[in-house]
Amino acid sequence: MASSSIEKERRPTRVLDGSRVAVEIKREVAETVTLLNRVYGVSPRLAVVRIGDDQASEVYVRNKVRTSAEVGIMSEHFALPATTTIDELLNLITSLNNREEVDGILVQLPLPGGMDSARVLEAIDPAKDVDGFHPINVGRLAQGQLALVPCTPAGIIELLVREGIEIEGARACVVGRSHIVGRPVAALLLQRNATVTICHSFTRDLSSATSQADILIAAIGRPAFIRGSHIKPGAIVVDVGMNKVTDEGAARALFNREEVERRVETIRKRGYTLIGDVHPAEASEVAGALTPVPGGVGPLTVAMLMRNTVDACRCRRGLEEGKGRK
Repeated sequence: MASSSIEKERRPTRVLDGSRVAVEIKREVAETVTLLNRVYGVSPRLAVVRIGDDQASEVYVRNKVRTSAEVGIMSEHFALPATTTIDELLNLITSLNNREEVDGILVQLPLPGGMDSARVLEAIDPAKDVDGFHPINVGRLAQGQLALVPCTPAGIIELLVREGIEIEGARACVVGRSHIVGRPVAALLLQRNATVTICHSFTRDLSSATSQADILIAAIGRPAFIRGSHIKPGAIVVDVGMNKVTDEGAARALFNREEVERRVETIRKRGYTLIGDVHPAEASEVAGALTPVPGGVGPLTVAMLMRNTVDACRCRRGLEEGKGRK
């Protein structure tokens, strides 16, 4: 019998649809907001602060404000000029801390050059820290206590759980050790009893670590850095990266033939297409499941911000289930 007749065909790589899961989460948040208003007469409120005229930050903030309206969360947008001093910003944060009706405070990063982001983030009331960046929330997460958790890591866990991915007992590898994604997602995986390895730019023989992982999370900020040789056959791959590709030739080398023409057309129309930290064509030949870019992790971040705002509202007011998230 020919070997081809006895070898099992490899199953197509499953797409982990973050956009679909984000819609589910936002629907649940909207239902909760309606319940809070009807039963307790409470409307969660989010304050978003943006400094300067960075175009990417403007787009992110506009998306957050629009999504707040979609789910029924009241929002306020403070667009401050680039000339704003740190004392002026801290005074605004203090006033928002003191306003009882404000449940969540978000200061859009990055801040203008020279402004101490750590000092700014530490000024936010931890109970209103819906980004989950305050040292108190970071410490609570590290100790396995209830806390407001950074939105992207929380969204990754939601995606894995809702897609039926077994975390308990799995070998997980996180490539990237940032305070925004890498470290908190590692802590969340540990809480769910995964065996976790964190890799970074100083890791020797990276592929020896990543290729053992049942769950591989790439959050290193380098386009197409994770190649097929880094991935264990059948592994779950979560691509957190968001990078622009402007060259058509580069796009043809990165995407498989089913995808490449659409991506090239996007470059011609928009000037760029988006790619993550994982080489999409190579990963699709090896991984068992893979998040797309765009449409994977990105939509979950805003959805989890909405849920954090509702959780902060409940917790601050001592309402049902208002005790934060793990």
